Amino acid sequence: MNFHQSQTMQIPSIFNDVIGPVMRGPSSSHCAAALRIGKIARDLMDGDIQEIVIEFDSKGSLATTHKSQGSDMGLFGGLLGMDATNERLPHSARLINEAGIKVKINISDFGFTHPNTYSLTLKNKTEQHQIKAISTGGGIIEILEIDGIKVSMYGDFFETLIFCKKGSIDCASFLNVILNPDLVTINHEANTRFIEVKSSEFIPDEIIDEIKENFQVKSIRKISPQLLVLSQKTISVPFQTCEEMLKYNQGKDLELWELALEYESIRANISKEQVFIQMLEIVAVMQGSIAAGLAGTAYKDRILGNQSGAFQSKMNGGKLLDAGLLNQMILNITAIMECKSAMGVIVAAPTAGSCATIPGAVIAAAEKMNLSSEEITRAMLATGMIGIFIATRSTFAAEVCGCQAECGAASGMAAAALVTLAGGSTQQAINAASMALQNTLGLICDPVANRVEVPCLGKNILAASNALSCANMALANFDPVIPLDEVIETMDKVGKSLPVELRCTALGGLSVCKTSKETEERLRNALKNN
Repeated sequence: MNFHQSQTMQIPSIFNDVIGPVMRGPSSSHCAAALRIGKIARDLMDGDIQEIVIEFDSKGSLATTHKSQGSDMGLFGGLLGMDATNERLPHSARLINEAGIKVKINISDFGFTHPNTYSLTLKNKTEQHQIKAISTGGGIIEILEIDGIKVSMYGDFFETLIFCKKGSIDCASFLNVILNPDLVTINHEANTRFIEVKSSEFIPDEIIDEIKENFQVKSIRKISPQLLVLSQKTISVPFQTCEEMLKYNQGKDLELWELALEYESIRANISKEQVFIQMLEIVAVMQGSIAAGLAGTAYKDRILGNQSGAFQSKMNGGKLLDAGLLNQMILNITAIMECKSAMGVIVAAPTAGSCATIPGAVIAAAEKMNLSSEEITRAMLATGMIGIFIATRSTFAAEVCGCQAECGAASGMAAAALVTLAGGSTQQAINAASMALQNTLGLICDPVANRVEVPCLGKNILAASNALSCANMALANFDPVIPLDEVIETMDKVGKSLPVELRCTALGGLSVCKTSKETEERLRNALKNN
């Protein structure tokens, strides 16, 4: 059997990259990612932070969106050691001030390799460190530099950084001898100020004591992993593209959700049963988000109030046009988006901005068909498999490829899930995903007033409507014409061809229209007055 292998976290995981994280906040690429960066920064300072200077490049997306889309919220929460679901997270700006940490935010021209680039300088009485990091979409991050030295940290390992006064080469040689080379990666170059050790657990205390005793060590920092699924030194998966999956499935005739189980159990090095249980738990969170939205939500800093209640009342009273299943999808999606905008707990699927499309559509269809949570879980696994193909060859970051990378991707993923719920074949699920993605190429990202609400709600509903139509077309054996892999490649090219103003920068589209600017000013004044 031929397995793809990688020594970096370039091979995505369903739970890391596609369905998750479970979080609060308006945006996964802003809030959840920033929180992970903040927690790594906190570990680097061993929890002792007195001052932090945060820099965003003026030409990047964060210069205009860092406050309204939750980067500040997430970063401050991470620096305070919060988890992504902490109910205090929306108050992190006040809490970091109360903790006595001095915060300065600068917009400058330091140069960036990614539109979501964070440059942090952290200080206390005895030390100072710098971090440069990026958010790559859906809550995934990469630490690019520490103290000006290039690294590549995704939060998928236990990381130990050993800062040496001198003798770092001897210390690195010692570690290479004493630690298992099959399980541990040691990164060190001449004249660097620290040794980086990646492993599946922290270096044992007895070895740490030996290092301190025999080498001139300034400090040792333990950087905890941030991702649900950890990596090994060498990662293996059975396939990375749809074409490879179909070849792998020849003679096996596995359903798409079973292939997802196969993939994720190998990628995560856990049993298929564990994968299924983990997804079942995520389904429960999604169902909880719908219930929370329908119960009614309130939050000061948002554009839209509680609209799901009125829709539900009209729908139950027969006062809406008969759209059947689609009306239930609209209700679910609106409820989830309201839960998100009120800082409730949601699942980024594949992002927070597109979090309502997949669960809203799939749970509505399952309820209509009287299906169980286990059957919903199978559909969610199928959707995760389509997401893996997108994550491998493109992105979920609207800042890179527009909203086609968020709601467009979610539409293709939801289409495959709906076919799975209906008992369609693996090929039909793939065909549905291909058609749905074709229909959303070029979708721009232009949130009104920098809030992930308008036109995000409508785009989630559009994505679900498209998914439902394409699922039925696939079940009727419509020809998608273009194979899924080619559609994803095209999606990536189209997204990167969009003007930067139309890629979640608040510089184009509805973001800059008259009413959007007036709404932004109204919200700003309302917050000042409160």
